[in-house]
Amino acid sequence: MKIKFEEVKPDADSSFRILYPRLNHVFYWHFHPEYEIVFIEGANGTRHVGDHIERFEGSDLVFIGPNIPHLNFDYGIQTPYDKIVIQMKEDFLIKAFLNIPELTDIHRLFEKARHGVSFHGETKRMIGSRLRTISTLDHFNQLIEVLTIFQTMAHSSEYQLLNANPVDKHYNLKEQQRIRKVHHFVEENYQRKIEISEMGEITNLTSAAFCRYFKKTMKVTFTDYLNQYRINQAKKLLLLDKNVTEVCFECGFMSLSYFNRTFKKITGENPLHFKYQFRTHDADDEFINPDSQSSIAKSLNH
Repeated sequence: MKIKFEEVKPDADSSFRILYPRLNHVFYWHFHPEYEIVFIEGANGTRHVGDHIERFEGSDLVFIGPNIPHLNFDYGIQTPYDKIVIQMKEDFLIKAFLNIPELTDIHRLFEKARHGVSFHGETKRMIGSRLRTISTLDHFNQLIEVLTIFQTMAHSSEYQLLNANPVDKHYNLKEQQRIRKVHHFVEENYQRKIEISEMGEITNLTSAAFCRYFKKTMKVTFTDYLNQYRINQAKKLLLLDKNVTEVCFECGFMSLSYFNRTFKKITGENPLHFKYQFRTHDADDEFINPDSQSSIAKSLNH
């Protein structure tokens, strides 16, 4: 189950993009370098942003920073719902942040977005109301409305940071190439036992040097990183209704007891409890497998 890179293009004559994607039939685990506001209402679903995963009831409002992997918020929803997404480039308002003091609070909000931020209460209600009508405005007034939404978010106390640590991709070119090789290798081979010596070979380092390099760069050991990756894959498979034993071995764990211990260490609960707390007894809300990724582009245009 690979993570997909999404290429985002702004709307014509605009510095951001407004869209109304309907992807409830597709398991779309993806990332992009753009900031993104997501508002969905009229349904219960699953919010999966980075390492955070939680059910939402009725509606959800999230501001996501660059390169944070996330699942489409409408995945598996079979009841009627409304969803709006606003995407903007990573350099959106950067020069303005540096030169316009009135945007200082919004600048801080954008820094919080690198953790992923969800909003609730009156903030969610007010912003949801604005987002419902934003498409009726001309481009200039859409920009004013987006700034107003950001200002409301920036001054709200009704929010939750979704990940303890921000996603930071600012490595130099050599580090980027090494980290990309490591991530790609793990993505392709996490279902089997991976030796440290293999990682040294693909990064042109000795095993010991690779361990030091990885810990310094990623702030975690390679073993912890690999376990975190495997557990993230396991969570997705559990949400697709696979049984715990099947998920354990499909995600590269050699024993069920170690899988259970690792899953609880990372998530705070055992795999079986995790699986059933995100399932509903209503057949309409059960998750389904995607037919194909080819339907994504078509769905984004509706």
